[in-house]
Amino acid sequence: MTPAVGQPMDRVDGRPKVTGSARFSAEIPLPGMAYAALVGAHIASGRITSIDAREAEAAEGVLAVLTHENTPPIVAQPPLIPSLAGTAAPGQTFFPLQDDVVHYAGQHIAVVVADTHERAQHAASLLHVRYAEEPSVTTLDQGRDLARVPEAIFGGFMPGRMSRGDLRKGMDEADVRLDVTFTYAANNHNPIEPPATTASWEGGELTLWDATQGVTSTQQTVAALLGLPVSRVRVVGHYTGGSFGGKAMIWHHPALAAIAARAVGRPVKLALTREQMFTSMGHREEQEQTITLAAAGDGRLTALRHHKLSPTSHFDEWAEPSLGVASQIYGCPHYEGEYRMFRANTMTPTFMRAPGEASGMFAMECAMDELAERLGMDPLELRLRNITAIDPMTGDPWSSWGLEECYRRGAERFGWAGRDPRPRSRREGHWLIGTGMASAGYPVAQPVTPQRARARLYADGTVLVQAATPDFGTGVATAMTQVAADALGLPVERCRFENGDTALPQIAAAVGSAGAGMISAAVHTAAAALRDALVARAVADAESPLHGADPKSVELRDGRMVLRDDPGTGETYAEMMHRQFLPDLEALGSWTPDPGANGHALMTFGAQFAEVAVDADLGLVRVRRMVGAFAPGRVLNPKTARSQLMGGMIWGLGQALLEANRMEARTGRWAASSLGDYLVAVNADAPDVEVELVEVEDTVVNPLGVKGVGEIGQVGAGAAIANAVHHATGRRVRKMPITVEDLL
Repeated sequence: MTPAVGQPMDRVDGRPKVTGSARFSAEIPLPGMAYAALVGAHIASGRITSIDAREAEAAEGVLAVLTHENTPPIVAQPPLIPSLAGTAAPGQTFFPLQDDVVHYAGQHIAVVVADTHERAQHAASLLHVRYAEEPSVTTLDQGRDLARVPEAIFGGFMPGRMSRGDLRKGMDEADVRLDVTFTYAANNHNPIEPPATTASWEGGELTLWDATQGVTSTQQTVAALLGLPVSRVRVVGHYTGGSFGGKAMIWHHPALAAIAARAVGRPVKLALTREQMFTSMGHREEQEQTITLAAAGDGRLTALRHHKLSPTSHFDEWAEPSLGVASQIYGCPHYEGEYRMFRANTMTPTFMRAPGEASGMFAMECAMDELAERLGMDPLELRLRNITAIDPMTGDPWSSWGLEECYRRGAERFGWAGRDPRPRSRREGHWLIGTGMASAGYPVAQPVTPQRARARLYADGTVLVQAATPDFGTGVATAMTQVAADALGLPVERCRFENGDTALPQIAAAVGSAGAGMISAAVHTAAAALRDALVARAVADAESPLHGADPKSVELRDGRMVLRDDPGTGETYAEMMHRQFLPDLEALGSWTPDPGANGHALMTFGAQFAEVAVDADLGLVRVRRMVGAFAPGRVLNPKTARSQLMGGMIWGLGQALLEANRMEARTGRWAASSLGDYLVAVNADAPDVEVELVEVEDTVVNPLGVKGVGEIGQVGAGAAIANAVHHATGRRVRKMPITVEDLL
């Protein structure tokens, strides 16, 4: 029987999605449904002096208008903790409609509920709000002099300053020193599905259908905010239409939907508009990064200094951890990293695909390319001279590596060896052709709470595996079906994975590329426990052909338990269960990672290569092809893994050349507020993309050695493109995105 894990199996949720039978959170039909519309503040800083809701309340179909004047107070505000922790995970430690203070433009100041979506939206436009406006701070230039180094960032999970070795000593030992500054426009979340929640009360029991990366996170956050026992809140999220971090934390709308539903006494559906997504679900913050690289004449790094400046909200110390992977991927002995941030009139920034790794490695890998040029060295050779098999921050060996193999296989597939290093050396008509490369790395995040799954085998030989995790486009249901099938020796068509409901065994939010590893560990553990129970029953059964056998000598093959050395001796699950009058048998599996990782450091590695064409007269950049080689441990399903990696690489293209938003200093509002003026990559922008999977054995991260691929595909992609643009044009652009104006 061919193992299911490692096969490019088609998605089990493909048919319901393409036929429309899959129901997303905004498509749940409930009797007596009402609809909520959010109203956002028009100013960035100040107070609400009055809200006249009379016209809105009198509008046809309106059931309620909630403002700070009549919204019940929240009971408790949970702290800002990343949702991977498995606890309450609010996107920011501020909840709206509690007082008259306005902290940022677009802040929710009212909820209008009506009997149709259109009537709710119309009535929302009838509110008359007056403000006492105050000066706001929103841009880097406004906040630069207010910046300070916090004790910790990222919900307190990372220090504000870190170092190793002696930076001054490393600088003094260098033959070459490079000081460069990179700037980044803010990025906004725009998955296909806007965030949406449907809320329904039945007595004191609340059910939420929520678009989220973690139904447990929504459950625990809303329970804390409303002062409910967690057992009285059920959250369902079978399908989520994309997230990429925007639905990793729990924003205000699930609790507001619940508050509105309680106020009107009927189910309420609350879906954000596309414009509200720019002010309601966090963003990747505007930032500035300064890097100093010092190296010996042979290219070996002697010192690295990496500082970052960015705005955070008035309530939380949040910054992308941009210095993390950049400080670890090379064996530089002397290092200093520092985050500087200032309070701004913005909502708390949040996770956005490769949060920090994509921006930090853009700076690091563009700087490495400049250093290679100064040293007269091939960019790939410079990286090879500096890679390290240990984490330079801790001295621990990597649990698995593969970076050197990624360089080799990626370069071979891309054709790097034939590259002429001279800028502007290759031309095709009006097009200047350039190639570039970059390293990629992404930390292997681990949950801190036990991850659980249930496996139940029925007497007909089919199995149901359950876990609370939603599927937000990664193909988790498909991969977990494969994991269960292998653990129980069953064909995949006899296995089914049920997910997306807090009534099922608990799984933390699948964020930080941790989903495949932690969910597969729970599913494998549950299925293995069920397998052991089945074998134990068989060898103890006097009527079984396996009676008296050593359980370790029994194998599972195509739904049969057989002796390893005598495959003809054995029986099917169904035969044993019918004989023992068992309609079903189930087992619960629980997996908790080793907090010390058995003395190892955890990272996924890769290498990115890109070819661009730049119009010499117009400055237009077209990415013609991209190659990525990645070492994500064991690959559960190469088809879905390649899809994830390819998506990350294309987003890296968008980040490098298209995606940008800026605050208008005068108004404190985003310049772009819809997909009409916020540019994202589309099919016409997509080049040929090749993905090379380098499987490496990892016995540390989890039972199956899975490290995840959701985000590493974006890391380094933008830097490879920027380095290719320099190779094509001879011009260094130290910003994202790179625009036509930068190249004219």
